[in-house]
Amino acid sequence: MAVLARQPGEPPLPAFFLLVAWTGLPVFGLYLHFRRREEPFPVGRLIFWAVAFRLCGLAGGPIYEDDFYRYLWDGYRFATTGSPYGPAPETFFVDPAVPAAMQSVLSGINYPELPTIYAPVTQAIFLLGYWLQPGSVTVLQAILIGLDLAMVALLLRLAPTRNVLLYAWCPLVIKEIAFTAHPDGAGASLLLAAVALSRDRRWQVAAVALGLAAGAKAFGLVLAPLVLAGARLRHWLLFAATVAAVYAPFAFRSGSELTSLQVFAREWEFNSWLFGLLKIALPPVEARLALGLAFAAFWAWYHVKTFRSPARAIPRGDWIFGGLLAASPVINPWYLLWLLPFAAVYPTIWAWTASLAVMLSYVTGLNLQDYAMRPYGQPQWARGLEFGLILCGFGCDLIRRRWTGPGSQAGAVHR
Repeated sequence: MAVLARQPGEPPLPAFFLLVAWTGLPVFGLYLHFRRREEPFPVGRLIFWAVAFRLCGLAGGPIYEDDFYRYLWDGYRFATTGSPYGPAPETFFVDPAVPAAMQSVLSGINYPELPTIYAPVTQAIFLLGYWLQPGSVTVLQAILIGLDLAMVALLLRLAPTRNVLLYAWCPLVIKEIAFTAHPDGAGASLLLAAVALSRDRRWQVAAVALGLAAGAKAFGLVLAPLVLAGARLRHWLLFAATVAAVYAPFAFRSGSELTSLQVFAREWEFNSWLFGLLKIALPPVEARLALGLAFAAFWAWYHVKTFRSPARAIPRGDWIFGGLLAASPVINPWYLLWLLPFAAVYPTIWAWTASLAVMLSYVTGLNLQDYAMRPYGQPQWARGLEFGLILCGFGCDLIRRRWTGPGSQAGAVHR
């Protein structure tokens, strides 16, 4: 993959999917082998290859993505003006004060008419990258790889090594973080750190970590009541204060990412599942509302169910984020970086099938070089195959649950 990434243009889609299958399916086979034998996977081997695979991404660079231009631009704006928020990038197209290196970055930004959509904690990562080397995506990759390896270390505290193997060697994780420098893994790492700290009843540090996760992306808020279940009021106030402290320096000066988030929530649609089906029968606004209410009902049901349980298990983040994505009008592959750590704690067929199937979303008019399609339009067969595979995995999980019982997936309990 690193060799393909270094070639001019994007890798051919057939070669990309062949490599995904070649690297992903053997990982599933290794997991099943060690699970049947009830043996732990060697930690040293797991970490060695996890590092090696990520170094391949560092050597290769981004593929099928141009979001990194926005990261580099935001880091520049943050470093030079004190805030990445405010004017949209297109404002600076003819600004002679922009350095030549940043002009080339500026020309690569997609949706330049919109201000940045990234939250303050994520922006701090972009700022760190700029301080280390302005305009370098390689530096951002290295920072995010380090945070992702911290995620692997956290998972080793929470799940058997054979489960952690699924995440540590996952092609989607390596592609989206090590190759493409998507920052969602940083927020997910903070969220999992909050989960681990709350299990040790280190509530103060857990509240701060959770606040930072929410300050990295709003996804971090989804599990907040479950992470701080059992915490005292002062810990909830510390969580709220952390979120406020993250946003306050920008809210009263140059705004935040909320302007672009509103456009995103109101107008964008890509690789959706339930929304794509429902909008056939309903206008987009009503479809969004119906699915939002459905997810809220599911979220409330799961929280009530969990609070009534005497056991303090790790939250089923795979269920919660899975439900959120199923209802979302946009399912970008890197959104699964929030789900997969929990799928390592509670392995399911549907979740790990999704980790490979979601990369079918890269079958777009742009990557097919089909100029009759919209750049981010998808052929119906690609989306049908993607969600068909995931539904097959979900069906297999239901059958397995029926035959083995609900306790068979408690990966966080049995080491």
